[in-house]
Amino acid sequence: MPWTLPRLAIPLILILCAAACPALAQGNAKAGFTRPPPGARIVLMPMDVELFSISAGGILEPRAEWTQAAVRHLKDAYLGRKESLKVDFSELDDAPDETIEDLNRLHGAVGAAINLHHLGMFKLPTKEGRLDWSLGSDVSALKARTGADYALFTFVRDSYATGERVAAMVVAALFGVGLGGGMQAAYVSLVDLGSGDIVWFNRLIRASGDLREAAKAAETLDALLSGFPK
Repeated sequence: MPWTLPRLAIPLILILCAAACPALAQGNAKAGFTRPPPGARIVLMPMDVELFSISAGGILEPRAEWTQAAVRHLKDAYLGRKESLKVDFSELDDAPDETIEDLNRLHGAVGAAINLHHLGMFKLPTKEGRLDWSLGSDVSALKARTGADYALFTFVRDSYATGERVAAMVVAALFGVGLGGGMQAAYVSLVDLGSGDIVWFNRLIRASGDLREAAKAAETLDALLSGFPK
């Protein structure tokens, strides 16, 4: 069983990153990596996406219908960018699969560590500023199953203030108190299925965007894929 962070720890880590560097899109490539070789096969992993509403008291409440819409919009946006990205994605179906779920959880945890220790405030001296992170040998099962050379993982957490939360923010502002609203936090990783290494990583953290609408979800994906190697 791969090591993972507790479910609520990842959104908290992203919020910590956002506090230090709001409205941020930032990518990175592994040293020596420029782009996948011609003819390389890339499998598009089922996306790890969850949307929340924010109650008046600041409680995050999962919204399944919003999440389903966001996954649909993002998937359509990915497939609509095959030509511009110069990638012919192969897809995995969305049927429940423990191996795929474990890999997505592992990617969520490793991505949070990259946010904190590579792009964030808490640098690891041993990394010497390099993108030097891996999902390990667990990806070998994915390579054997799909025959792909790379996998593209996507992690998204997005939240939206309810009307009650907006009202609370207005009242608090009158007394000089700042209350947070919604936050869009996401990252995407291109993983070499031969080695397990993350060869390209990009994150997006901002207090704007709306994945519940197709056009706005497409804009989010464009920002998240900025600098994609091709």
